[in-house]
Amino acid sequence: LEAVKRIDALFDIEREINGLAAAERLERRRKHSLPLVGELHRWLQTERAKLSRSSPVAEPIDYMLKRWNGFVSFLDDGRICLTNNAAERALRGFALGRKSWLFAGSDRGADRAALIVTLIMSAKLNDIDPQAWLADVLSRIADTPISKLEQLLPWNWQPQGLNAQAA
Repeated sequence: LEAVKRIDALFDIEREINGLAAAERLERRRKHSLPLVGELHRWLQTERAKLSRSSPVAEPIDYMLKRWNGFVSFLDDGRICLTNNAAERALRGFALGRKSWLFAGSDRGADRAALIVTLIMSAKLNDIDPQAWLADVLSRIADTPISKLEQLLPWNWQPQGLNAQAA
């Protein structure tokens, strides 16, 4: 219950800063959330030290402590949400169409379908038109050195040429 109260305090801050620009969110998080996160971490470690291996509370505390770096990543980037709700909403359409995907033809076909959906959803999550992005990337990828392939990822992508107008 104590852990839930502490995490709820973080969500209260998130509700207050929801809708602000990423830089403003980051600033407020560092000011208000960072101290709470530090206190939560110390509290978890202290409580864990008091528990035996067989305690039912030890497992969730260990789970959180093992994933601590992932949890606190929202303190380093104002674009990151404290929840995974956006990712779940993005996947909902795919989950609803699961029966349609059941007959991909083969395991290889299913892998390819999953890859394409991942690319499209990545573009959408980065506010990029997937069709324009894919068209531009497919036209440029053969001439792009391996060391610069990262520039074609949706979060780094800058359209060029005719595709810049479409984007």
